[in-house]
Amino acid sequence: MSRVILLVDMNAFFASVHQALDPGLRGKPVIVAGDPARRHGVVLAASYEARAKGVKTGLTVAEARLACPEGIFIKPQHDLYVRFSARILRILHDFTPLVEPFSIDEAFLDVTGCHKLLGSPVEIARRLKARIRQEVGITCSVGIGPNKLLAKMAAELQKPDGLTQLTFEDVPRRLWPLPVRELFGVGPRYEEHLRKLNIHTIGDLANFPVDVLKRRFGAYGEALWFCARGIDHSPVDPGSLKQVKSIGQQITLPRDYRGEEIKVVLWELADRVARRARAGEYAGRTVVLSLKDTRFNWLSRRKSLPFHTSLAGDIYRAAADLLEQHWSPHWPVRLVGLTLSGLTARMPEQLTLFGERERRQRAEQACDAITKRYGEKAIFRAVSLTRAGVFYAGAR
Repeated sequence: MSRVILLVDMNAFFASVHQALDPGLRGKPVIVAGDPARRHGVVLAASYEARAKGVKTGLTVAEARLACPEGIFIKPQHDLYVRFSARILRILHDFTPLVEPFSIDEAFLDVTGCHKLLGSPVEIARRLKARIRQEVGITCSVGIGPNKLLAKMAAELQKPDGLTQLTFEDVPRRLWPLPVRELFGVGPRYEEHLRKLNIHTIGDLANFPVDVLKRRFGAYGEALWFCARGIDHSPVDPGSLKQVKSIGQQITLPRDYRGEEIKVVLWELADRVARRARAGEYAGRTVVLSLKDTRFNWLSRRKSLPFHTSLAGDIYRAAADLLEQHWSPHWPVRLVGLTLSGLTARMPEQLTLFGERERRQRAEQACDAITKRYGEKAIFRAVSLTRAGVFYAGAR
């Protein structure tokens, strides 16, 4: 039986949530953005009324105000968006148990074989859209396809409040003329690489020799070739979010940091990442350091450890090594991120000869217990009391 997959994509989700809660905002240019005073002043979402004025995700608040002076700026409320997302997922589960959240505002549904109970795929999509509009107060675009890839591509073709169905037969006519950047999985970096091969459209990619793509880009080049032809065999996996692959934290700094100041933030990030790993009973083996400079250039480097760990000291030392190897102490930083990946369920560990790791483990577990009972600021490292400390500045 041919599969029937739906991709439900909430339209301008963060902005739509605020419009749903406050009817006075409907039809107005709503812009969800961070606080420019804390250098989080980047647009996270914009209503379609704001988008019509040129506001888009990633603009600074200053750029957004210039493009849309009448815009209504709202600070993000992530807990609120999570609650709305949970409400939408409950509605989706009324249609099928095969629901795979793809992001906070997108989810795949496998409704194969549901036609006798729920109607045709288009009828299912219409009923689903109506329930979300009536019960949650926001609109969504739904894509229908024989696999996840084509469902995702279909949802992108008509926004907002769209409903589009793509079949395999539609691929040459509807997808191949599109710019290759619009193919799911092609980012700006790959777009530039493909352009050098004279690949400008999805059709160019679909008809390019696959062996050349494999030699040039490895397995990912072959995967993109299959995607350009509308081929995708991946299942809808309801348990996808239960498989934690990494734990990370990042922060935009209140001012430009350099050298040793960055290491203070690394300690604070390492403590938080390690605490979350222990709370989930995970240990990781790869530490990833991400930095953004004042010109918004990114640097991301990783280091694999010879063992799995959930100790902040191990994570910090790996991150500090990466910082010293790849970043000049005179180069200013505006954002720091730290991630622990290669996660596995914590297993019994080999004891060390003098018990040093065991003592550190007990100390960090004791800190976990204090933090859980009395809050984040009940106990922290002394370096956080220095001028470079970020997370506990109010405790100074």
